[in-house]
Amino acid sequence: MIEFDLVLPTAVDIREVGMRDGLQLEAPLPLDAKLAMLEALVATGVRRIEATSFVSPKAVPALADADQVAAELSRWGGVHWSALVANARGAVRAVDAGVADLEYVVSATDGHSRANAGRPTAAAVAAVGEIAELAHGAGGSLEVIIATAWDCPFDGRTPIPRTVDVARAAVTAGADQLCLGDTIGTTTPLRVVQLLDAVRRACPGVPVGVHFHDTRGTGQANALAAVQAGVTQLDASVGGLGGCPFAPGASGNIATEELVYLLEESGVRTGLDLDAVLAAARVTEDAVGHELPSSLYRAGGRSVPRPAPVAS
Repeated sequence: MIEFDLVLPTAVDIREVGMRDGLQLEAPLPLDAKLAMLEALVATGVRRIEATSFVSPKAVPALADADQVAAELSRWGGVHWSALVANARGAVRAVDAGVADLEYVVSATDGHSRANAGRPTAAAVAAVGEIAELAHGAGGSLEVIIATAWDCPFDGRTPIPRTVDVARAAVTAGADQLCLGDTIGTTTPLRVVQLLDAVRRACPGVPVGVHFHDTRGTGQANALAAVQAGVTQLDASVGGLGGCPFAPGASGNIATEELVYLLEESGVRTGLDLDAVLAAARVTEDAVGHELPSSLYRAGGRSVPRPAPVAS
């Protein structure tokens, strides 16, 4: 008999991005609704939460209250809070609001970079050093998220050397870690592993996380491939909520509860309680006012055996 085994880590670190990526396409929510979501998310046991984004309120109205959200974060201890910024101005706002651990998005392709940030990739990369100084000066860190790392809605397939060049330049300029983003949900497990290998070779010793969207139903397969390849930092959004307002056709992130279910049932510890994540999804659904895309949420969680029918 031939035995097969998956080579998996004993534990991973999931970052919850529902508060930022999950809400950025939604209608603006009142602060109380966001705080209820945060309360429910903290109760899941998640250790890292992307709380908001300090970007132009005109570009992303749903996150116009970033300063108010940041002011409330101190009520919850034991959570690593971070915020996304699009430029140095956003980094200054975040630091002034008390959030020093920053994420800065650099699109690997010019087409998406112009749509998302109003400038080509080279100009976006050139800002990494200043943003890193702001984060480090406030006692924080900088993670560069490379958007359209695999594919772009405007430029097509992203060549691996292009993404690698962006990664290398970001680290040289002061980025503490990297995250590869499948912005429009097009990549597949083999391509995931190929790019991870190339980026790690170019940036040895630098932590590399992944951020997958489930637009074409491959998100969880990509997550499993990344974990098998040694990745231990993954992004996910409660209920599968989310999408990019500057990438046509981009839908939600991989669902936190589905990732927790996949990994925990495979013997990989996440530190998150699945029932609590499902409860947070219910709070989120009530807040946004529409059904969430997560299949596991719709199924009600783990399968529970039903009593056998009684013969009449």
